[in-house]
Amino acid sequence: MGNEDNRRRKTPCGCCMSVFKWIPVLFIFAVIGWSYYAYVVELCVLKTENRVAMAFMLLFYHIALLLFLWSYWQTISTSVGRVPDQWRIPDEEVNQLFRADNQETQKRILNNFARNLPVTNRTINGSVRFCEKCKIVKPDRSHHCSVCSCCVLKMDHHCPWVNNCVNFSNYKFFVLFLGYALIYCLYVALTTLHDFIQFVKGQPTGNGMGRFHILFLFFISIMFAISLVSLFGYHIYLVLVNRTTLEAFRAPIFRVGGPDKNGYNLGRYANFCEVFGDKWELWFLPVFTSKGDGLSYKTSSDQTGGPGRGYEAMGNTTANAASNRLDVQPTDKLIDAIPLNNHQPHLELDNGQSSSHNHPLIPPSQVVVNIEQTAAGAAGASTAAATNHVIDMIGDQVMTVPAPPAKDLNVLNGGPPAIPADNVV
Repeated sequence: MGNEDNRRRKTPCGCCMSVFKWIPVLFIFAVIGWSYYAYVVELCVLKTENRVAMAFMLLFYHIALLLFLWSYWQTISTSVGRVPDQWRIPDEEVNQLFRADNQETQKRILNNFARNLPVTNRTINGSVRFCEKCKIVKPDRSHHCSVCSCCVLKMDHHCPWVNNCVNFSNYKFFVLFLGYALIYCLYVALTTLHDFIQFVKGQPTGNGMGRFHILFLFFISIMFAISLVSLFGYHIYLVLVNRTTLEAFRAPIFRVGGPDKNGYNLGRYANFCEVFGDKWELWFLPVFTSKGDGLSYKTSSDQTGGPGRGYEAMGNTTANAASNRLDVQPTDKLIDAIPLNNHQPHLELDNGQSSSHNHPLIPPSQVVVNIEQTAAGAAGASTAAATNHVIDMIGDQVMTVPAPPAKDLNVLNGGPPAIPADNVV
């Protein structure tokens, strides 16, 4: 948490805002308290004459209410996931970062610090995500919440009805809260439907204020059920595709692969288990069973293993060490991206010559190309076989592609085009 946010929360205005944020939560508890009186006292105790029916109504009502309140309280009271201290950039490096005279230096500082951290997400310009308020490198899927004044792990959104961020730590509780609230409202609406029909037909449904309590309870439960069914359905969809609300509006950008809304989609069952855990007997209880630590997540490429689909983290060690190098001619910027067509390719040949002219086989881009020629042949042979490779280093990636034909290399060296051997008489 930044010092500015701490100072703001200690002011009288900040304290008043903190109290004001609890008003929606107090309103929900007030509605639940009134509904308990209207249902238990006015409907079951004073109006229901069949004691067996009243016992069953009270039993199922209290089960639904208990699960509803339990999940609601867990959603409210669970602290947001705090980012560990190893993600915090030291003050010396922060000062260097802000004093850097160019964006390339800023990016290099962030890359060097995040070298051993499991981060795969990037900004739109390709740099490591950095929070200026918290002075930390942001873990994957985390964002800074201006209301909570801190970076939140796997932030979904800030909900005023729970006065808390919906995040990695309480997302299961939030989904269960929506589900049990919907069940509670539907149960109350169905058990008071008979009294509402009698009221519409003009038949007596009770005496005095008790009748209005029951009718008002029916309307309130229907109103909340209509609003909850769409919200609950939407979050069930997000769970099945392993996506947060923020990621649904803006796809996460990966170090390799770019923006991808389905980057964390592991399949419906695996996505469900990532939030609710592997123990089915605990799925529908508001106890924490989510998988992972909130800092790193499996990606769809981990499941498919397709070529070119890997979202490697900065701290991963692979067989190809060059693919994780951060110091190989970075081309993206920390703040403003430079268009890729504002530089011509620079060719470094094995004879020490260089060329920056346009070539039909190489598209114009901000690329550094090295051409290595390995001549192999027996002594005295008339021709020598050559193996050519072009090592293309773009940003954080190193790729090897076939070199241009020999005739094109002769042209680049200033000589005449090579004549195929089968055309020589």
